[in-house]
Parts: sequence; structure tokens; C-alpha cells
Amino acid sequence: MQAIAETLFDIVYLTSVITIGIIMVVKSKGNREYRLFGIMSIVLGAGDSFHLIPRALALCTSGLENFTTALGIGKLITSITMTVFYIILYYVWRIRYKINGQNSLTVVIYLLSALRIILCLLPQNEWLSAEAPLSWSIYRNLPFALLGHLIILLFYKSAKECGDTQFKYMWLTIVLSFGFYIPVVLWADTIPMVGMLMIPKTCAYVWTILIGFHAMRKDTAK
Repeated sequence: MQAIAETLFDIVYLTSVITIGIIMVVKSKGNREYRLFGIMSIVLGAGDSFHLIPRALALCTSGLENFTTALGIGKLITSITMTVFYIILYYVWRIRYKINGQNSLTVVIYLLSALRIILCLLPQNEWLSAEAPLSWSIYRNLPFALLGHLIILLFYKSAKECGDTQFKYMWLTIVLSFGFYIPVVLWADTIPMVGMLMIPKTCAYVWTILIGFHAMRKDTAK
């Protein structure tokens, strides 16, 4: 039952975010913000597919223990694409709120992103092992959490100051995504049911994408 339910959920999720992303790129009409948002949505779906598709195959066939290598590689790719996701979201923020300068902020964004990716690529993560060390899961997620925290603050502050009703909950979607993700990082290996938090975490990302999609539809309908 879990295999069927989880697989159907993943199919709907991946199809939805990639389709929305393509629509946004095609219909952005030269609007850089919405074109970037569309690319961001495609990156999200394409990156997650490297992990979710092998997981679905494992659940529906011989089990997760027989797909350790594919799942490990998928997790590595997803970790990197999620970092790229937040870099793109940062530029969406800059374009939407007409941010000029602030080069030091951009440097911090790139430093945190680079640190996250470098940590992900180190062999100590043991991506291909069924017993990957928890310590390295924490190490590589520390700069990622700081990156997310920074993006949360930027969107919260700018949306409030500009009275941006369309993006007023963007910060909250990111808070929820990290709120559901962090317990999975810390306890999923010892308490498997905690892994179910990835479903609401995924829903939070879908909410992020829908905010941009609805904003584009409203703006292009004018």
C-alpha cells in the first residue's frame, strides 16, 4: 500500500512541478522573474526525480536495500540541485524587488552554496553505503540551512516592506520545507516513520512554485 501511495504521490508531484516550470518559461513573455521561476521549478522536479524515481522502483520491486547505489547517487544529485534551486530563488528576489548592488550578500549566497556542494561531494558522505554517517549529513546541511534562513529573511522583509500580497507567504513555504526536512536528516535512520515528513516538505515546495505560477497568471492577465 505504501509503495502504491508514495509512487502515485511522486508521479503527481514531479509531473506537476516540471509541467508548471515549462509553462512558466514558455509563457513568461520575456519577464525575467517568471522565466527564472520556471527554470527553478524545472530544476526542482528534474533534480528530485533522480532520487524519487529509483525509490519508486525500489518500493514497487525488490526493496530499498537492493537500490542502495541508485538511491545514493540520486540523493547526491538532489542535494546539489536543491542548492541551485535556492540560488535561482535568490535572483528571483533580486529581480522582483529591484535590488541593486548588495554584492556582499551575493558573495555570501555563493559561498554558502559552494560550501554545501563541496561538502556533498566529499567521499566521507558515503552516499553509496546503506549506513551513511549521520555526522556528515549534518555537516553538509548546515550551510544549506543557513542559505535557507537567509532566503527566508529576504523574502519576509521585502514582501512586508513592499506590501507584496502575491509573495507574502513565500517565506513561510521555505520555513515549512526546512521544518519538515530537518527532523528527517536527524532521525529518519533511527525512526523510519519520521521519513514521512518528506511528504509535507514536498507539499511546501509545491506551494512555493504555485505562488510564482499564480503571480505570473495574474500579471499576464492584465
